Amino acid sequence: MAVVDKWTGLGSALASFLFLWSMVQRHVPVTLSHRVATWANKLASYFNPYLEITISEYGAERFRRSDFFLAAEAYLSDACAPRARKLKAELGRDSSNLQVSVGDNDEVTDAYQGATVWWYVAKKVPRSNVISLYGNQDDPRTYRVVFHRRHRDLVVDRYLPYVLEEGRAVTVRNRQRRLFTNNPSGSWNSYSGKNVWSHVPFEHPATFDTLAMDPDDKEEILDEFQAFREAKDYYTKVGKPWKRGYLLYGPPGTGKSTMIAAMANFLDYDVYDLELTAVKNNTELRKLFIETTGKSIIVIEDIDCSVDLTGKRKDKKAKSDKAADGDDKPKLPMEPDKDEGSKVTLSGLLNFIDGLWSACGGERIIIFTTNHKDELDPALIRRGRMDRHIEMSYCRFRAFKVLAKNYLDVEEHELFGQIAQLLEETDMSPADVAENLMPMSKKKKRDANACFEGLVEALKQAKEEAAAKALAEAAKAKEKAEAEAKEAKEKDKAAAEATENRGEDKGKDSKMSNGEIKEGDK
Repeated sequence: MAVVDKWTGLGSALASFLFLWSMVQRHVPVTLSHRVATWANKLASYFNPYLEITISEYGAERFRRSDFFLAAEAYLSDACAPRARKLKAELGRDSSNLQVSVGDNDEVTDAYQGATVWWYVAKKVPRSNVISLYGNQDDPRTYRVVFHRRHRDLVVDRYLPYVLEEGRAVTVRNRQRRLFTNNPSGSWNSYSGKNVWSHVPFEHPATFDTLAMDPDDKEEILDEFQAFREAKDYYTKVGKPWKRGYLLYGPPGTGKSTMIAAMANFLDYDVYDLELTAVKNNTELRKLFIETTGKSIIVIEDIDCSVDLTGKRKDKKAKSDKAADGDDKPKLPMEPDKDEGSKVTLSGLLNFIDGLWSACGGERIIIFTTNHKDELDPALIRRGRMDRHIEMSYCRFRAFKVLAKNYLDVEEHELFGQIAQLLEETDMSPADVAENLMPMSKKKKRDANACFEGLVEALKQAKEEAAAKALAEAAKAKEKAEAEAKEAKEKDKAAAEATENRGEDKGKDSKMSNGEIKEGDK
């Protein structure tokens, strides 16, 4: 009975203390209560040897999750999740794999160079029901990193940067690669989530093993890509942005787009397909570049057909405006001229690939493709901008063997000799060769003999058509040359006659002058 009375009295005393403390808090100035709390924390720190670092889910940018928080989340899911008792499984937004991470209100431990670190995952519960326009911030989470004070420098200077680097690497490994395209600038709105780029999963299956290309050239390109991927310190040492430019040129159907897909799959990079005709000016082009990420390939296909980079349209417009200004008739007020076309200039494009803004970020590859290399401005494709020019030419025998292996699983055949000779004599794109090797009917399914015989016939037909076209062009050129020679001959004849007529007229004038003189002498 005495024990019960004792606990009852203790409970009453505690309740009275809490009541009095709440009353004191209401009447004590805020500054004084803050100082008391600060002194209490200092007093506790003398007896508590552990320090704590908080990583919030949302940092300075309120509507965007902290990069450090995301990296820590990825790191814990990879390194510490097996030791956690509460797990959370979800499919990441940009990942095709199931991700298992540490659950809310759980604790995991990690070790780094002899130091033990405790991670606490906490979820902040709102004090009241609040309707938010940004629902993903209703219940923000935090990570609390606890460690002994003697490991302060180790944790701050080395462990946390290590967590950031490893977390980013895990994110890259787990992410689903994406294919981006630029949105029209009129739809850009950061608040509604409409970004300057939109994307779909990148699922192109092309690899360098299946690419119809000379094996020696292919090996050289692969070695260059491998060196580029590991050259971050080297680019920093020589003072250049960590980027590289490639110009892919050649006739249609020679595999330029397939080469880009193979590059992306080999390097594990995202692809940004930039449509220049949707970019209004150089400022928008710069904005698009800033919004790209590292480990990416920026592609401008058919650069010679995308926009007019010579300024001819501007000159024509200026001339028309000048002609209009010369008219003295009064004019009615009209709406300002609206030019819906792209105003991207050559200067803006050069700054995009090689100016100061090109150094924003790193580990990027910029690729231009064209069917007509000679039509491009030399300043656009010089070394330092387009560092390497790769010709994607017609299919030759070594590239054909790659296609035969891919499509029919055949490495040797009796028709290979004839095919090799025809490929050297005839220009046929890899796309056309592949079409002949791809059986589309049940009768020819996996029948290598039928496919190779069909290819031989197609090559012979292409050879005959090329020869006929060459004869027609030669005849046309001969006719043109004869017509030009005839025209030149007629011009020379007319010039000679004109000279002769001028000579006769001069002689007559001379005779008349002499006659007049004689008559005057008489």
